[in-house]
Amino acid sequence: MAEIKIDGKKVFYEVTGKGNPVVLIHGWRCTHKTVKIIADYLSENFKVYNIDVVGFGNSELPDEPMNSDNYGDWLKKLVKALDIKKPIMIGHSHGGRMILNYCYRNLGPCEKIVLIDSAGIKNKRKPKYYIKVYTFKLLKNIFKILPKTEGLRNMNQRAINFFGSDDYRNSPEVLRKSMSIFVNEDFTNDLSKIKTPTLIVWGAKDTQTPLWQGELMNMKIKDSKLAVIDNGDHYSFLRDWNQFTKALDDFLIEK
Repeated sequence: MAEIKIDGKKVFYEVTGKGNPVVLIHGWRCTHKTVKIIADYLSENFKVYNIDVVGFGNSELPDEPMNSDNYGDWLKKLVKALDIKKPIMIGHSHGGRMILNYCYRNLGPCEKIVLIDSAGIKNKRKPKYYIKVYTFKLLKNIFKILPKTEGLRNMNQRAINFFGSDDYRNSPEVLRKSMSIFVNEDFTNDLSKIKTPTLIVWGAKDTQTPLWQGELMNMKIKDSKLAVIDNGDHYSFLRDWNQFTKALDDFLIEK
């Protein structure tokens, strides 16, 4: 793997293939290995930069929690530091959120976008979710004012384990704080600012970012196409590789 520093932090990435550049961004709690199957496939015709996002894989953790704008800025710095000209950007889940932020804020060049089960639209929540969240927040505030004892630290960890999602409780603290910020952000009103040709690939059975979010992105992004993977979940590209690559090829070879 190659290494570069962004904001003083080591960032690792792989470069494979030759041709027009592709920047490939994995999802939350994943690494470049998660999307390596896509990198290997595209490297037959493109030069693929497969990135370990700051805080994941071999890349170092950020010092402070990051919101979506911070991630968009980070992506801008990465593209500039690697001197990538007019890349195709492909992002899965949180990687899609980063690309959406980069593009609707017009932070730099982008030839085409591929969003795979992308984050970026706030989920609709049932009342029991908010009861769970606010109970957890109340407990966190109580823990802050109590003496810092070993027993209290254990109670705090048990609360995280009970109330937090898998992504939340299995992340380092700085990433948990980041997640608390960006999961409450919503790009719905900003998607119409994106003018870049966009392919939206979505698993019909995705429960983390449900299909209605992909349909909404398709409606809001003017020059976009939606490809639904019939048997796909949140990792739709892994569930039906043939359907995924067919949609990808059709989009990337368009003039």
